[in-house]
Amino acid sequence: LIFKTAAVVVWLTEDVSLTTLWPAAAVEVYTSKEVDAVNGTNLRLKCTFSSSNPISQHLSVTWNFQPEDLMTGPTQLSSVFYYLKEPYKLSAGRFKERVTWDGNIERNDVSIVIWNLQPTDNGTFTCQVKNPPDVDGTIGEVRLRVVQKVHFSEIHFLAVAIGSACVLMIIVVTVVIICRHHQKKAQEKRIKVADTELEEKEASPLED
Repeated sequence: LIFKTAAVVVWLTEDVSLTTLWPAAAVEVYTSKEVDAVNGTNLRLKCTFSSSNPISQHLSVTWNFQPEDLMTGPTQLSSVFYYLKEPYKLSAGRFKERVTWDGNIERNDVSIVIWNLQPTDNGTFTCQVKNPPDVDGTIGEVRLRVVQKVHFSEIHFLAVAIGSACVLMIIVVTVVIICRHHQKKAQEKRIKVADTELEEKEASPLED
């Protein structure tokens, strides 16, 4: 026989044994899908979560990493960070001494900061949160792309090019304004001379 209630499903077998099955709750994890960052800088990987249960003392956070060059092959995850009542530092691996906790459990924030980004950090970071009895749910994924720094010479060249273009434009506009001003002055002078000649001619006595 099967008896159903709002929170529990009870199965009653022929030998009157009783088994209770509780519905499993889920944790929802939220992250950015893709992030770009400059080589050599620090990056905060934001990860938040929601749970149908109050925050447990046994809440755990696991961050892992899969390199970009291995994303199409067999799954090979590297440990990045682990939290259980307190942050745990890695004793080995590519992220040793390069990751710090930047979250706030009370605010459902389990973010971390990665220091001194490198091209080898290209890949996908996963953020998993377990809040017993909520142990199942989504796993957040962030795809990171580390870009190279722009060299000073390139910045300098770009600045010079933009500055030169602005100066040239100012010179052209100034020349046009000056030319139009001189043309206007010359035209006014010709009109004034013509008016003066006309007045003098009209004022001359008529010959008999």
